[in-house]
Amino acid sequence: MGTRVLFALFLVLPAISVRAAEFESARGTLIQRDDKPALETPQHQIIWLRGDDAVTDVLNDERLRGTDFEALGNFTSPEHFQVAPIYQRPLFVHKDGKRLMVTYWCGTCYIRTYRPGPCWCCHKDTDLDLRESVGP
Repeated sequence: MGTRVLFALFLVLPAISVRAAEFESARGTLIQRDDKPALETPQHQIIWLRGDDAVTDVLNDERLRGTDFEALGNFTSPEHFQVAPIYQRPLFVHKDGKRLMVTYWCGTCYIRTYRPGPCWCCHKDTDLDLRESVGP
């Protein structure tokens, strides 16, 4: 049984690394247009952003509006971008020359999450906590 599990891992791990390499990047100022999240590029092009529920919650977080924002995922057309699922950690803010991962923190319970909202433990609103990330 152990040999089968190891063999399966050898088959799956390369696929996971290839998948991460397939992501494209969209970067610009995070804005809201017609109550929908979008990026405005330095050339004033609008890129509409879509994602899962957790990604959408982050994209609609007012604290992130106007930031130099980057999302990983794939373009579905030149003006539409599908953000990767939240478990891939696809959302970043660029600030002071650093690429910071978007996270949320409850200072009472010491719990980190990746979408805004109340802490699942104490129910206080979590704080936006931009963190230096490791990897892509």
